[in-house]
Amino acid sequence: MAERIPEEKVNQIRQSVDIVDVISDYVQLKKQGRNYFGLCPFHGENSPSFSVSPDKQIFYCFGCGAGGNVFSFLMELEGATFAEAALKLADRSGIELEIATHTSKGDLARQAELQPYFDAHDLLRKFYHHLLVNTKEGQEPLEYLLERGFTRESIDKFQIGYAMDSWEFTASYLQKRGYKPDLMEKAGLLVKRERDGTYLDRFRNRIMFPIVDQSGKTIAFSGRALGDEKPKYLNSPETAIFNKSKTLYNFHHAKPVIRRLHQAVLFEGFADVISADRAGVENGIATMGTSLTDEHISMIRRNTQAVTICYDSDNAGIEAAYRAGNLLAQAGIEIKVAIMPDGLDPDDYIKKFGAERFRNEIIDSSHTWMSFKFLYFRRGKNLQNEGDRLAYIERIVSEISLLPKVIEKDHYLRQLSSEFSLSLDALKQQMAASTPKKGKQVTERVAPVPARQAIRHISGLKPAYYNAERRLIAHMLRNRDIAYEIQEMLNGNTMNDDYHQAIITYLFGYYEKSDQFVLSEFLDYLKDDKLRRLVADIEMMTLNEELGEQELKDYIHQVLKHQKMLKINEKRAQLKEAEAQKDYLRAGQLGNEIIQMQKSL
Repeated sequence: MAERIPEEKVNQIRQSVDIVDVISDYVQLKKQGRNYFGLCPFHGENSPSFSVSPDKQIFYCFGCGAGGNVFSFLMELEGATFAEAALKLADRSGIELEIATHTSKGDLARQAELQPYFDAHDLLRKFYHHLLVNTKEGQEPLEYLLERGFTRESIDKFQIGYAMDSWEFTASYLQKRGYKPDLMEKAGLLVKRERDGTYLDRFRNRIMFPIVDQSGKTIAFSGRALGDEKPKYLNSPETAIFNKSKTLYNFHHAKPVIRRLHQAVLFEGFADVISADRAGVENGIATMGTSLTDEHISMIRRNTQAVTICYDSDNAGIEAAYRAGNLLAQAGIEIKVAIMPDGLDPDDYIKKFGAERFRNEIIDSSHTWMSFKFLYFRRGKNLQNEGDRLAYIERIVSEISLLPKVIEKDHYLRQLSSEFSLSLDALKQQMAASTPKKGKQVTERVAPVPARQAIRHISGLKPAYYNAERRLIAHMLRNRDIAYEIQEMLNGNTMNDDYHQAIITYLFGYYEKSDQFVLSEFLDYLKDDKLRRLVADIEMMTLNEELGEQELKDYIHQVLKHQKMLKINEKRAQLKEAEAQKDYLRAGQLGNEIIQMQKSL
């Protein structure tokens, strides 16, 4: 897709938005000094290394190196083009922006192919809902829902509907409205009968629960049988618009509540989400009959750093909660686990004990992740048996050793000491013995931002000339006069690092066309993502406000010294070659040249 946006419009959009506000829609940020920090949305991490500078209107991650301005943030995070990012920001600021686009034939064909899928699903969502609440055919399923505790408010909110007890009603309904049966089969709404090639309704005599994507478009259905028909729940198959591994039920409705409460509640199924919503827990989401995936976790992490897992309390539910908790913990998300009593699921508990007790005694009284592990690892063990008891204690101590905070370790060790009448010193010795295997991993995971930067720089120390070039560029970005002074002092020599040289080449081009330097604008002027990231990294450096004459000379000296060292090494290679060929006259000349060059250093 080729687009052209007038430069004055781009500048207007850039000046109308605050990068902190935009990124806050995707990342939870906390102010530290002049900048804001949060968990990077571009890679998994457990301590915040993602920095946003309101003064410079840029972002940079000290962990993965992602960096840029508000446009490149949206482009990288959402896979958007520059024009799509500009349109989104313009809409956010109330700026009218019309873009002439030239969409490729392939893109147009793809859009045309998928649009009927969305349209047909939206049409059926409205029709199923109408059948349930407004017709005599829907009276029985409506009474069934009301008897089970559903309210008209929740039925309307979640657009619950009813599919007729017919083999061909939906197929005929869609075909009369111009939807081709073969296409509707691919959309997952119809089933083709191989015997005669006719198309039948996929959903019959079922209560219909629409499934929507992040933008609120209906992309699939889940139908619950009214009688004893199997399966109890029938879901749409995966299609071009529905992928279970990328879909969280109710995410569209729950997202603003999750962001407001800084917490999501993860349920096993959509019935629990709807029941919890009726009970006042409006930040509930659920997977679509699949295990938690990286895509699910990425969606969650962009909106909150805290998740309460509320699964069934049977053995399968507890195992699923443990698996989900481990995945979320690895992504740096704070976890709590709501324990359901007596083998109840959330829906049954709410019906039996009411909404208030569910909120207060289940959700608000959730266990910490470590407390849940205490319960999880004792399942199936007879703690009266010495072998089982020692194995359990050893496993729990090993888990405690992974905790990031000393106070947490002490708290849980004392709890273990009290329960089994063990010496606290003995438990600490056991923990010390189990720590070395994972100590490095844990230390790195919980390091604060400055320490992470230190780790990063120590692991990849750069030569003096490289750091000197970075500092020169940093000053050149901040002061046009200094940029030209440095260019003159280099006396026709280039930077040693090709990327550094590319940056200053672009910089002088930018200075020629712009009266005033605007960092965010310069990032758009750069044509390479790596250069944008590098400039964002350089801009995060701490510099002296004033560049002293001696400091400037030292940096220039390091740059030119490296170039001379390269020439000296080249001469030394030539000297060895001359000596090998017994060309002693040539060797003597080279030796003198090397001596003179070394003196010039």
